[in-house]
Amino acid sequence: MVDSFFDTHTECLIIQVKARFDYHCQKAFKEAFLSVKNVMSYEVNLANVLHLDSSALGMLLLLRDHAGERSTQIRLVHVNRAVINTLKMANFHRLFEITE
Repeated sequence: MVDSFFDTHTECLIIQVKARFDYHCQKAFKEAFLSVKNVMSYEVNLANVLHLDSSALGMLLLLRDHAGERSTQIRLVHVNRAVINTLKMANFHRLFEITE
């Protein structure tokens, strides 16, 4: 399940993924970032994610491509240690700011 909220004050799109971050939430995740224009930064809240698979990594790369060459910041926040380890194994710590 994916929820999103656009903070008009900071122009930050906050995307919250709940439960498993996998193929089943691909459509909702993509719709979340395609539905809002003029985004200055993205925050993907993974507080409730215990597992992610390769399709989740692909979705994060799609978000990065969508953000484009602009100076748009993408932060992965509230990430638990197991998910951080998976992201680091895929070298995603070089592409995204990741915080616990």
